[in-house]
Amino acid sequence: MTGIIRRFILFIMIMLALGMTLERALAAGESNFRVEIIPGPQCFDGLDNDGDGLIDYPDDPDCDSTSDDSEGVVVIVGPGPSGGGSGGSGGLTIAPSTSVTFSGRAYPGSLVVLLKDGQVAVSTVAGPDAVFDAGLSGISGGSYNFALYSQSTEGRRSRLYTFPITLTKGAITNISGIIIAPTIDVDKSVVRQGNPITVFGEAAPGADVTIRVHSDQLFFSTVRADENGAYLSYVDTAPMHLGTHEASSRAEAGDLVSEYGTVVAFTVGTEDEPRNALPACGRADLNCDGRVNLVDFSIAAYWVDRPLEAEMTRKEDERLNGDGKIDLVDFSIMAFYWTG
Repeated sequence: MTGIIRRFILFIMIMLALGMTLERALAAGESNFRVEIIPGPQCFDGLDNDGDGLIDYPDDPDCDSTSDDSEGVVVIVGPGPSGGGSGGSGGLTIAPSTSVTFSGRAYPGSLVVLLKDGQVAVSTVAGPDAVFDAGLSGISGGSYNFALYSQSTEGRRSRLYTFPITLTKGAITNISGIIIAPTIDVDKSVVRQGNPITVFGEAAPGADVTIRVHSDQLFFSTVRADENGAYLSYVDTAPMHLGTHEASSRAEAGDLVSEYGTVVAFTVGTEDEPRNALPACGRADLNCDGRVNLVDFSIAAYWVDRPLEAEMTRKEDERLNGDGKIDLVDFSIMAFYWTG
């Protein structure tokens, strides 16, 4: 019975994860990001290109090396072993590298982090123009769940982009035209009805930022980010009902359009109350972005049946069930706190 329950809960978690992936794919579709795949040589792509039942070098006798390809050869030739007499020279062929690169715009000077299967793979810093380029090379062909987020110089994190990708052996995959959704915050946790609430954050420099507030109806306002990527808008609360509201924002820069970013909540009430500092990481929020979603699921799934490293041990103790391992109990906690 335990095995059946475990499989059922993991099935539910996977379906939630797939739902999040589809949501991200649709949202990312608004961003017009571009995917370019440069195939590797036919003798190193894992495919039976000529239909003879033999695949790649050295199994296919038509292949002279891993770099053999009728459309182009990627070969590094170096001197052979030295020796006396007329030993001559030899050559060294280097197998093509499988690689993936993500590029686009974040916020000036922000940290951009690339995760592979829930683990931090590489990080970089965006330039003053917010342009970033993060990639990996020398990895194996196969299916991966990449995720990308940015953290501003003020310490606010963006919403994640997720990219479930199957990399072809020996191919170069370039994903460009990404624009990271803006960060967002407010100056009050409670605002007196009729008083303005200040909404601010970071976006790509010069981007048009649309702020969306959920109420009985949707309220929108637009402001332009300055040359440092900062934006600020005073939103009128007079037409909003008493109660909790949620705000998020998106950026448009030229032909690039981001998804709506992280959500910040505030309450319309009878007195103003200033907003406290950013909250500590909540239960099951393993990457501390204020949400429990596919990224947290991926991080936890990686550690199933593996000994936890120091940092993950701390997270498991603070935010999951604290027994020093990742198992069904932890996924049950995550399912309870799931925000999507």
